[in-house]
Amino acid sequence: MRNRPILSPRDVLASIHAALPPQRRGQRELPKLARHLCNLTASADLPDRLDAWLALNRWLAGGALWSDVYIDAADVHGSATQRFAVLMDVLAATPALAEELRDALCAILDETDGANLFGEVGIPSDRGFLSEFGDRVTAKLIPAPRDDHDLSHLMGRSFRRDRDLTLMRGLQPSTFQRLLEILFPAGAPEMSAALCRGLADGFRLLLARVQGQGLSLKLRTRSEPRPVAQSPFKRLADSGENLLCAWEQGRVSGPLLEAWQADLAACRDEMQVISHRLESEGISVDIVYGLDVLDRCLARMEAIAAVMAAEPRAPGPLLALLRQLAEAAHESNGLGHLVRSNLQRLQRRIVDRAGKTGEHYIAETPADYRHIWAAAAGGGVLTVGTAAMKMAIAGLGLALFIEGFFSGLNYAFSFLLLQAFGLILATKQPAMTAAAFAAIIRDRRGGERLEVIVDYAACICRSQLAATIANVVVVAVGAYAFDALWRVMTGHSFLSKAEAGYVFHSLSPVDSGTVFYAALTGVILYLAALVGGWVDNWAVYHRLPQAIAEHRLGNRFGRLRMIRLAGVVSRNMSGWATNISLGLMLGMTPVLGRFFGLPLDVRHVTLNSGILSLATSSLEVSWVGSGLLGLAVAGVGVMFVLNLGVSFALSLLTAVRAYDLPRSDLRELRRRLWHRLVSRPGDFLLPPRAAPRAG
Repeated sequence: MRNRPILSPRDVLASIHAALPPQRRGQRELPKLARHLCNLTASADLPDRLDAWLALNRWLAGGALWSDVYIDAADVHGSATQRFAVLMDVLAATPALAEELRDALCAILDETDGANLFGEVGIPSDRGFLSEFGDRVTAKLIPAPRDDHDLSHLMGRSFRRDRDLTLMRGLQPSTFQRLLEILFPAGAPEMSAALCRGLADGFRLLLARVQGQGLSLKLRTRSEPRPVAQSPFKRLADSGENLLCAWEQGRVSGPLLEAWQADLAACRDEMQVISHRLESEGISVDIVYGLDVLDRCLARMEAIAAVMAAEPRAPGPLLALLRQLAEAAHESNGLGHLVRSNLQRLQRRIVDRAGKTGEHYIAETPADYRHIWAAAAGGGVLTVGTAAMKMAIAGLGLALFIEGFFSGLNYAFSFLLLQAFGLILATKQPAMTAAAFAAIIRDRRGGERLEVIVDYAACICRSQLAATIANVVVVAVGAYAFDALWRVMTGHSFLSKAEAGYVFHSLSPVDSGTVFYAALTGVILYLAALVGGWVDNWAVYHRLPQAIAEHRLGNRFGRLRMIRLAGVVSRNMSGWATNISLGLMLGMTPVLGRFFGLPLDVRHVTLNSGILSLATSSLEVSWVGSGLLGLAVAGVGVMFVLNLGVSFALSLLTAVRAYDLPRSDLRELRRRLWHRLVSRPGDFLLPPRAAPRAG
């Protein structure tokens, strides 16, 4: 391929030393640079050439070479360019080596295709979120075959780790200009010809994907109603092809570029319309995924168009495009960005719905506070029956699945009654109120925002404390009353001594799994709130209330009755889903634990307070002094802390992620909360004061 002799590692190292001051020649990394350059220039086939290129790139991203060179602390990537500067100095001082490197790079570009590099890297496939997620998981678990003729695979291999991006992030246009002058000189158009072809093909692929995705049924039905020919996604494909043809002929004009940019802006406006409709009509991960694909395609085409519109060999747009490709290749190797970008809207929808459902759990006035005490007391009375039924089901000796299923139905029926009568169960508060708490953080602005949040946090705390005390006290008293009535009716306690003894031992936080089980119950409470929000979103997205109102059964039962039924479903769907899922998870978790041999069980503070009261009333007085009662009461206290704490923490974490709350605000919020707790602890414990009357 060439008539020049191949440079040896010793010759290359001598060239490196000659390009550096004497005090820099002893650096231990310089022989590695010489070896990487020799491997690249001496490679006989494409696979070896690509491996050598990757090794050279990893060396360039290896960090600073000189420890005595001052680097601005704000320039986090400045040290990465030291190695690149050394390479440029060596190539500029050694034309023969630069020519060898150009030959190797030209061979790579001639034997590879760049269409996928510009049109596919970092852009998810059209098959949907689950398929893309599965492909990425599979790629992490199963090694993929090499495709050396596709430049997109080389880009993916080049930026697997975050440290591989340090050079690309720190490279400046002026430094990048040296690379263009040395490796892509103006007198060698063959060096850039292959890349230009790949750029054009990639642009065409992006135009086709935008048109296909934008005109898909799922997005078209949520767009502004218009003929397909007038869709901005169709117009963008036409104006983009005109722009590309002009660039290939070397005559890009301002009107062509302006027409394409106008269509691009119209596409973004249309995506905004679709996004707003999703917020009001229900979130679909599939549609959010499609919008993400469109956004990435438009951003990539915008970067490519900037290269087309710029002066030939202008370093700024080229570097911006290359940096975007590197970041996209890095993101496409992981799962985090894919999940965050596609599930964040669904998280917001769930959080918003949970916040609306939890409004009656928060006492902002004395009247609200009294209502919480009364509603929680009613919830305690209902829970007595739930606890008694739970112990009755456990004593029947049923098969595991049947026992768990009936226990779950018992819980679910009880929770549905709580919802129907407006009663309160304290442990359901955190998952609801954390969402309302985060919604205030999202909506409030200005200097007083954090103070309002602190006030609301104190309101939440005293509301939860009141509900918990009312639940536990009424459950305990009601359980004793129930057992006394049972004695009058049957002549013996509701629980036998063996059953009561088991209850005492199982609630101990010392020699049982109560601590872990109480935390697991907090997780279940959080998951139930998520299920409720998800089902509510599903019902809105599929327009379930409208389908019920328009159902043909209205011809028999009356259209007005069906409309009323649709309203009931719309108002209660989230609560029904939360309560049924919570009941079934509480009932089936112990069964699944025993079936799989895993330490899984639940410890719910209100339910177990009632069960403990039933067990205490069933024991002889001499048993009470054995210390079991104290341990069981301590276990109930642990349940109170972990049930509420874990579910609240997980719910708040979900809300924070959904709304991208800045960490600085969270730190300041923690500081203010602590200050309020220390200076005015009564705000978190005592009932709210009556607002002063006007006048």
